Amino acid sequence: MKINPNGFREYDARWVFEKDIDLEGITDLGRGLGTQVIKHTKKTNPRIVVGHDYRSYSEKIKKSLTKGLISTGCNVEDIGLSLSPTVYFAQFNMNSDAIAMVTASHNENGWTGVKMGIKKGLTHAPEEMNELKDITLNKKFIEGKGNIKNIDNFKKIYSESLIKKNKIKKKIKAVVACGNGTAGIFAPEILKGIGCDVIELDCKLDWSFPKYNPNPEDLKMLHAISKAVKDNNADIGFGFDGDGDRCGVIDNKGNEIFSDKIGLLIARNLANEYKNSKFIVDVKSTGLYSKDKILSDNQCETIYWKTGHSHIKRKVNSEKALAGFEKSGHFFFNEPLGYGYDDGINSAIQVCHLLDKKNKMMSEILNELPKTYQTPTMSPFCKDEEKYQVVDDMVNKIQQLKKENIKIDNLSITEVLTVNGVRFSLEDGSWGLIRASSNKPSLVVVTESPTSETRKKNIFYFINDLLQKTKKIGEYDQKI
Repeated sequence: MKINPNGFREYDARWVFEKDIDLEGITDLGRGLGTQVIKHTKKTNPRIVVGHDYRSYSEKIKKSLTKGLISTGCNVEDIGLSLSPTVYFAQFNMNSDAIAMVTASHNENGWTGVKMGIKKGLTHAPEEMNELKDITLNKKFIEGKGNIKNIDNFKKIYSESLIKKNKIKKKIKAVVACGNGTAGIFAPEILKGIGCDVIELDCKLDWSFPKYNPNPEDLKMLHAISKAVKDNNADIGFGFDGDGDRCGVIDNKGNEIFSDKIGLLIARNLANEYKNSKFIVDVKSTGLYSKDKILSDNQCETIYWKTGHSHIKRKVNSEKALAGFEKSGHFFFNEPLGYGYDDGINSAIQVCHLLDKKNKMMSEILNELPKTYQTPTMSPFCKDEEKYQVVDDMVNKIQQLKKENIKIDNLSITEVLTVNGVRFSLEDGSWGLIRASSNKPSLVVVTESPTSETRKKNIFYFINDLLQKTKKIGEYDQKI
């Protein structure tokens, strides 16, 4: 039996299959999760919905996970090939006690993982992950007798739930790119259903991901969508990740729009109808939210919070916020727009509503925002066992620089936010972020400047210099 303890991340579990975990380890994970669900629900036979993505090994992993769940007494309801939001929706639709989705999301082929949750609309928090880790590794399992029930054609129920209430008037020509991931059998059909003219790009399922990883932050994917938008004279381009809970957007001119700005445009569109609303955004997101006139004129509040889909959806839930937005493309819409969880297809639908309502091209709508210069999310390698200490050292270093009024690109540090790593702001509104990745052995670096491309780069060079001096980081996944 093999199960690497480092695979228990902040809010889900991820391993390289066979190298870090084997099928017996997966079964023990199922026993651990089943025990945890029984403990929290206080039910002998709780109902748990499971699904899996299209990776070649995901179905057999789900079967091993299910074996463990059943051994504790859980009654498993298997909805088959799914997106993560399909499983989240199923918990509401079927009124089940918990969910488990077998997916490694956008991680490279070879990775596997499980996203799980007990309370409707929420996935595990760090405390629950630590509890699950303890139960699993120390084999504190409950024994029971459960069963399995296959739920046929749940894809149709999920799809129709989105189509029925989201019909659009304007005929929007949309490139829909899925990176050969599972969203390929969901997104085109649903967007056609609401009234879009869909051009499919890499929607055929292929677990080897032959062209690029299905990741709407990946520049290869964004460039491919951009080309397809321009070649087809499309109104918009959408890119979905491997398990369909994230969406990236390309405008009609082929320009990639970072998801935090898409979130701001959606928030502005919603603010007029839903005054006094709260919006939750992650610390990687643009500083424009805090200064936006439309949001402030409608008495809307923006709260910057920890990066990570579990953290944001929990904050959306606790603050009763209308929506939450992450720079990575996770968007969370609360009632009446959704159930609070992240759904990439619903995010694309909200962009379609924006285009429908404004009756303008996406590039025109984007131009209504003040211009800023942003980096993509950049991730240098850093060992799991070292990354949090490196970030703690960065927090202390930045705080010391502020205290001593050491300038960055000739500007003083005006604010240091430490809710998730360290985000420091400069006099002109420029900022930089250093945090630990929640799901991979790496750090996360982002910078933004409302002033110039040069300042954006200089802040990155400053951060990179600090990190290189630690001698604990490796290559970046992408760089400016």
